[in-house]
Amino acid sequence: MHTLLKAAIAAAVLGASLPAFAEVVVVVNPKAAESTLSKEQIAQFFLGKSSSMTPIDQPEDAPVRAEFYKKVTDKEASQAKALWSKLVFTGKATLPKEAANSAAVKAAVAANPKAIGYIEKSAVDASVKVVFSAP
Repeated sequence: MHTLLKAAIAAAVLGASLPAFAEVVVVVNPKAAESTLSKEQIAQFFLGKSSSMTPIDQPEDAPVRAEFYKKVTDKEASQAKALWSKLVFTGKATLPKEAANSAAVKAAVAANPKAIGYIEKSAVDASVKVVFSAP
C-alpha cells in the first residue's frame, strides 16, 4: 500500500511538471468581418508582415505562446521575437501588445474590432470569435 501511494504521488508530480499542450485557437472581435483565416494569414500578422490587424501576444513565459508560434508560424517564439526586434529597430513596425493571460487577450480582442489574439480553446466564450484552431 505504501509503495502504491509513493507511485501515485510520483505520477502526479511528473504529470504536473509536463507542459500542457492544449489546443490553441486564434480569436478576433465578434464584429470583425473575418470568419476564418488561414495559418499563413495569421502568421503574417504575428510576424509583422501585415498590419491590417493588431496582434495581441501572450507573455513570453506562457506555454500557449510557445505552442502558438510553433503550430501557426512554424517558428520558435524566440525566433519571432528576433524578427520583431529587427522590424522595430528599422522603424518598420512596433511590437505587438502583450496581454497578461488568455483572459486579458480576450478582453483586448473584445474591445478592438481590428485585434487578433490566441488563447487556449478552453478559454473561448461569446466575447470573441474563433477564426482558426491549431490542435
